[in-house]
Amino acid sequence: MARRRPRIARAPRIARRTVVLAIIGAAGIVLFSVLVPIQTALYGTPLPLSFILAAAVCTAPLLSVTHPRWAIGMFCAASFTLPLLVVPTRATESPWPWSVPALLAFVLLVGVTTYVHGARVGAFPLAIGAVLSLTAPLLRPEIVATPETAGTATADLIVTVSVAAAVFLVAILVAGRMRVSAELVREREHSALEESRRSLVEERTRIARELHDVIAHSMSVIQVQASTARYRLPEIGDTASAEFDSIAATARASLTEMRRMLGVLRTEDQTAELAPQQGIDDIPALVDTLRRAGVTIGLEITGAVTEAPPSVQIAVFRIAQEALSNAVRHAAGAPATVRVQSDADTVRIRVRNGAAAVPVNPTGGGYGLRGMRERVELLGGDFAAGPQSDGGWEVAATLPVLLPPSNPPAPLERTQEIP
Repeated sequence: MARRRPRIARAPRIARRTVVLAIIGAAGIVLFSVLVPIQTALYGTPLPLSFILAAAVCTAPLLSVTHPRWAIGMFCAASFTLPLLVVPTRATESPWPWSVPALLAFVLLVGVTTYVHGARVGAFPLAIGAVLSLTAPLLRPEIVATPETAGTATADLIVTVSVAAAVFLVAILVAGRMRVSAELVREREHSALEESRRSLVEERTRIARELHDVIAHSMSVIQVQASTARYRLPEIGDTASAEFDSIAATARASLTEMRRMLGVLRTEDQTAELAPQQGIDDIPALVDTLRRAGVTIGLEITGAVTEAPPSVQIAVFRIAQEALSNAVRHAAGAPATVRVQSDADTVRIRVRNGAAAVPVNPTGGGYGLRGMRERVELLGGDFAAGPQSDGGWEVAATLPVLLPPSNPPAPLERTQEIP
C-alpha cells in the first residue's frame, strides 16, 4: 500500500556534525599528546609552556568551528611563540620553525576554517600563519646563521605553506560541492512538498466534484418534485402550490451556485466528467480488470450495498480503487482481498494485501492515504491504515449510512467467494 514519505529530519545532520566534531577533537588530542614531548625533548621548551602553547595550537581547529576569530588569534599567538622558545643548538637537529605536529595542526585549522566558514575566513589563518613563519628566523637569526640551517628552515617554511595552501584549495572545492549538494537536496524537498500540496488539492477538488454530482442529483429531484406538485396533486391549495414553487426556485438557485463554485474549483485542463460516478456495484469490474492483469484478488460483498447513499458508494469505490492500486505498486506479486459489508447503519470496507513477493522501491509519498482519510472523515466515518504482522498492509474504513429507521431496506445479499 502507499507508504508515507519519510520526513526529512534534522537528527541525521546533527549526528553527522557530532561525528565530525569528534574526529577533529580526537585529532587535536593526538597532536597534543605528540607535540608536548617533542617540544620539550627535541626543542628544549620548558614543560609548562609546552603544555600551554600546545593546548592552544591543538585546540584551535575544534574551536574554529564555532568561534573562528578566537581560534585564529589563539593559534597564531601560540605558533608565533613556540619557535622563539627553542634552544638554538636543538633547532638545527629538528624541523624549524614548524615542528611536524604544529604543521599538522596548522593544516587542520586552515582546512576546518575554510570548509565551515568559507574561503574568505579560511584565508586569514593561511596568510597570518605564513607571515608569522617568516618572523621567527628574523627574531632568532642565530639559528639560521649557517647556510645549512638557513636551507633547512627555508625548506620547512616552503613545505608548511605549500601543504596548507593545498588543503585550503581542497577545502574550498569540497565546501562548494557540499553546498551544491545541499541546494539540490533542498530543491528536491521543495519539489516533493509542492507535489504533496498539488496532489492534495487535486484530490480535494475531485472529492468536491463528486459531492457536487451527488448533491446536484438530489437537488434536481427536489426541484422536479416541487415543480410538478400542483399537477401531480390537484387537491392541494394555492398556498401549498406557491410553497412548492418557492422550494423549486430555491433548488434551482442552489444548483446554479453549486455549478459556479465547481467552476472555480475546476482548472483549465480539467473537463467536466460526463460518465456517472462509480459505486459499490462497480467494484467487481475493477477487481476483474486487475485479475486479468495477473493480480490475485479475493472479493466479498455482503449486505444491502445498493441502499447506501451515493456519496458513501463513491467513497467505498475510491477507497477500493486506491488501495488496490497501491497494493499493485508497493506489493507486487502479493495476493489481495477486498471485503465490503453493509447493514442498516454502516458500510465497512477492508482491503488487505500480503507481503511483496518481489522487492519494489516505493514511489510516491502516501498522498492516496490522505485522500482516502479525507473522504472518510468528510462523511463522518473512521479510517485506519497500516502494516500487518505478516509484512502486508491493510486499509479499513467504516462509513455511516443515514437511513430512515422506520423503513429499513430489505437486505440484498450478494456474495462472491474468495478464490
